[in-house]
Amino acid sequence: MKISKLVTGADKRTAAALMAASDPWLTLGLGRAHCLKTLSAPYRETYAARDGRALAGLVTVTMYGTFRGYIQSLFVAPPARGRGLGEELMRYAEGKIFARAPNVFLCVSSFNKGALKFYRRLGYRKAGVLTDFFQKGSDELLLRKTLGPMQTFSPRRKQHGKP
Repeated sequence: MKISKLVTGADKRTAAALMAASDPWLTLGLGRAHCLKTLSAPYRETYAARDGRALAGLVTVTMYGTFRGYIQSLFVAPPARGRGLGEELMRYAEGKIFARAPNVFLCVSSFNKGALKFYRRLGYRKAGVLTDFFQKGSDELLLRKTLGPMQTFSPRRKQHGKP
């Protein structure tokens, strides 16, 4: 699969519709408008994986603010699930983030047991709990994967045009 930046409005609308029809967005009641806002917000970078021309998955990263290196969303379309694409998108995002920051953060809904198991397998550990964050009775678990403290982190320098 080819991974590239998601830039066109049409692609963002397609991605938002796919996300809104899938969990956890469906269970949380986060519709297409919310998903489109997530994909279109300033300071966020969304990278899409395509299977031919079809959108197979995406990952959205925020590199600004307190939690610089925050993965806002990870989505794999139903026909592309179970083939390692989620892990491939995570490795891609981690590569982008770890080149500039020592931590990767993300939130996972407490009811999303499969996603929690997936992130734990990739080395993420619980850093906090956001109680009743989107809806009553459903918490968001803040997860973190780290290379070490910010104080001693040194960003990778570009060499010969490579990150």
